[in-house]
Amino acid sequence: MKPALHADALFYPFHLCHEETLTRLLTRFYRIHFRDYMALRLTPFSGTTAYEDRMGGTFPELVASGRLVQGYNVSGPLTDETRNAIDRDLADQDWRTLFHQAFKEDRRVQRGLFDPTHAMPIGRDLVPGPAALLRLMSEEFHCHLFTVAEVQDLSAGRLSGEAAYRFEYGLALIKTAAALRYTIALAETHHLAVATDSSAHCHLLSRMLTREKLTLSNHLVIRTGY
Repeated sequence: MKPALHADALFYPFHLCHEETLTRLLTRFYRIHFRDYMALRLTPFSGTTAYEDRMGGTFPELVASGRLVQGYNVSGPLTDETRNAIDRDLADQDWRTLFHQAFKEDRRVQRGLFDPTHAMPIGRDLVPGPAALLRLMSEEFHCHLFTVAEVQDLSAGRLSGEAAYRFEYGLALIKTAAALRYTIALAETHHLAVATDSSAHCHLLSRMLTREKLTLSNHLVIRTGY
């Protein structure tokens, strides 16, 4: 007799996952939920760009059968509630240490935030990817007390040098925290468990849940061989 499946889980923090991860999640949960790509609008004139790809484009049969649910919008400006929550994350030194360690050591975290294989625009300058990434790993960014307001202010200028790197690191922090904040909000609203194949994001989310005494079923798929 097959074990009963848990009902629903939201995959995080990305809008797509590896086919093997999806296969393994479907052995644990009956329905897997996916958000759309997160495009943040920091100010009316700055933000990130959305992509239209969805998991259902690759697995339409799972959408038709009801085992894959998609279409959760997480784009647009931050609400005051989300902004305040992100500021709490950015002020939490334990959370910041987890982020900085992952940023230095986890290739998936690096690739999710930047593309170090190509030259990277850092403000007005174009910098070789490895050199830019190495600069962003500096302890001074780990120790700097970022806020959403500071990063928004930086986004309005034509930056170069130190200020440009500070903006890029701050934006990476905000994108990471926002993705996890939307994970919590969607899970609570729709009564979902959450699941990821990124140990770094699992630890970051767990820290947020512990700090704020939130109860959420958080599952990690260990990636081996893919």
